[in-house]
Amino acid sequence: MLVVTSGLDALFDGKNKTLTVPQVADLLGMTKQGVYNWLRAGVIPGYKVGSSWFILRDELKATFRVGANPGPHPDLRPVDGTTNDAREDPS
Repeated sequence: MLVVTSGLDALFDGKNKTLTVPQVADLLGMTKQGVYNWLRAGVIPGYKVGSSWFILRDELKATFRVGANPGPHPDLRPVDGTTNDAREDPS
């Protein structure tokens, strides 16, 4: 018998070990495009094979448990050396 120990455990209980973008969107109550955006930005972990993304349930759960994201994907950083940090002083 599985004992649910947290809200995250309840959220992911019974889910497949590998999730698709539509499954994650449904699970989190967001759009598929929002999930794709998070994947490309590195907010949530995932693996792209060809044109398909796969999300490992336990990695996604661990990301939420930690409450932090891994930061922007290196391919999405500006090429001109600037940052997207709004806190920077523009002068």
